[in-house]
Parts: sequence; C-alpha cells; structure tokens
Amino acid sequence: MVKLSLFCGVLSLAAAAQAQTGVRARDLGIPFDGKPGPLNAITDVAGVAVGHATIVRDANVRTGVTAVLPRGRDNSDAVFAGWFSLNGNGEMTGTTWIEESGFLEGPVMITNTHSVGIVRDAVIEHQVKNAKPGMQSWGLPVVAETYDGYLNDINGFHVKREHTFEAIDTAKAGVAVAEGAVGGGTGMVCHEFKGGIGTASRMLPGGYTLGVLVQCNYGLRRQLRIAGTPVGQEIADGAFRPAEQGSIIIVIATDAPLLPHQLKRLARRAGMGIARTGSTSGNGSGDIFVAFSTANAGAAASKGLRDLKMVPNEEMNAIFTATIEAVEESVVNALVAGRTMTGFQGHTVQGLPHDRTVEVLKKYNRLAAR
Repeated sequence: MVKLSLFCGVLSLAAAAQAQTGVRARDLGIPFDGKPGPLNAITDVAGVAVGHATIVRDANVRTGVTAVLPRGRDNSDAVFAGWFSLNGNGEMTGTTWIEESGFLEGPVMITNTHSVGIVRDAVIEHQVKNAKPGMQSWGLPVVAETYDGYLNDINGFHVKREHTFEAIDTAKAGVAVAEGAVGGGTGMVCHEFKGGIGTASRMLPGGYTLGVLVQCNYGLRRQLRIAGTPVGQEIADGAFRPAEQGSIIIVIATDAPLLPHQLKRLARRAGMGIARTGSTSGNGSGDIFVAFSTANAGAAASKGLRDLKMVPNEEMNAIFTATIEAVEESVVNALVAGRTMTGFQGHTVQGLPHDRTVEVLKKYNRLAAR
C-alpha cells in the first residue's frame, strides 16, 4: 500500500488509486529486451531503498518528494557515483562534488522545480539530527527536479521539510516501488499523457543487478514510441502542447563494482534509453542522470589505502545494454501506471489508455505472447 503524506490533508480514493494500479507494462504484453530482477525495480539492487511523500490536496495541489537511498536508511557509507546532463534546462544539486570526489554521500531526492531548495535544506537537517559519532558535519545533498506546474500549484510551495523527512524515513529496500502519480512524480506529464515515477531492473552477467528509477515529465504525444511502435501518433487525441517541454530525472543503481568514470559512462547511456521512447531531449527539457554502485563498501574512508574492485572496461557492454533497456522500461512503466488526473486550474491530463495501446501493438505485430 502506498503511504500517503500525513501532511497533505484529505486525499480522495481516486487520487490514491493513481499511485498504485497494480498493472505494469509487461502485464499488457509490451515486449522488452533483457531479464528483469524479481521485483523489476531499482530495489532489486540489494540495500537500495525508495520512499515517497505524496501531496494531493484540494483541486490544485498535486506534488511530492521521492527519496532513493543507496544503502538504505541505516547505512551512510558513501557510494561511487557519476552523473551526466543530456540537456541542462533543469537542476540536480550536489553534482559538482560528485564530479570532483567520485562519491555520492547521501540520498538522491526528486521533487518539483520550485521545491529543490527546501528539500535540500531538509536533507541537511535530517542528516544533522540523525548524525552518528564521527560523521561529517556538513553535506552537499543531491536534489533533482522536474516541473509539475501544469497540474500542480507549484508557486504555492506545498512541499515542506516534513515531506522530505517522510520520504526518507519511509524508504524501504527489497520491496516493490509504487509508480505513477506518487512522490515527486505526482503531478508530472510524459509525452502529454500522465507521467511520474517508473522503475525497472536487469540481471547482469556475474550475478550482478542493475536498477533504474525515473521521474518522467517530458516529450510530445506524437513522439511517443513504445516497443518501436508509434503509439503517440496512433493515440493523438488529447494532445495539448504546441512545443516540447519538460524534463526527466534518471537514477541508475548497480551492485556491479564500477568506478566513478565507469558510472559516468552508464549515466550517459540513459539518454539512449529515453531515445527509444521518442525523446529528442529538446531545449526546454532538463534531462539529468546519476548512477551509483553499492560495491566497494568503505571506499570513502578518510584514512588508509583502499582495496577496490572494478569491472574491466572491456566487459562493460552488457551493463550499458542493461541500462538502456531498464530506462526504456521504467518510462513505459510510469506511463502505464498513470491515470487521468485533473489538477491546477482545472487542467486535465489523460492516462495512457491500456486497451488502445494494446491495439496499437497488435497492429504492428509487437504484442508479446501472454
């Protein structure tokens, strides 16, 4: 059951249902390459935890916060990381230190554009309150955003410090992740359908796992392709934007032992995943990606030589492929989880119609056997 914010007021059952449909892309027979993990989620990577705070109130508030904790709530050990901006009309704080140090030293938080500041400050407050002896007394949190102002009263500043705490404190590892209109994805729009949070995973050679979580809020209807078929052109009614706008944040996690330069290479490949769905990463889009590895525990220790492991560059191809596949499926999972939503100023965005999507795949002979 999706945990809804204690601070968001009355939430209708219809709105709650948008965050948890129980139907995912593979349930519709949409074909994907690669072998997913048991949950087909970023939480297939051992220790990775995800939490949401979802804020749906009155007619105009549709927003929230999502937290991805690389080693769960009880382990602050930094992880090797890399990041990449495919198009920089967006924000992800803390990335200059990732670039310089090669480490991600806390959670990845995702929210709406105008709430980055309060979420960043709240993460620091949370870290200070929960600091253990010997922990550093400063932080450069990683907080990313996409713009939900079409469905949400974004200038009402409805995300509060308590929502940040909630997303972190309710994060769970090893369980399914709620998708669609939940957490930071609550008010997001993707290819002019209801977008939001999506996730997927892939099993890698050597027994490793890779998982992806997206907050998708980009693209035009006519651009959307699912399993190579022009779904957006076939389901053209309901499109409302004259030009491409929006953003996508992508978080990639793996337990394969990768070093920062290799993780940056993974982050770059995320762009190839959204290209499969039809994205052109337009001028108005903030397409920003971060990748981390939970291997090499203790690598961030301040003293002593570190003994590290790494996958040889010559064996990275399967990990590149898995990243692209999992990004593509995560976006489609977000779309499948989306349900028609009415929000700010009466704006309505339709959810991807499952039956019509299946018919398009049948038309192009792309429906998987079920």
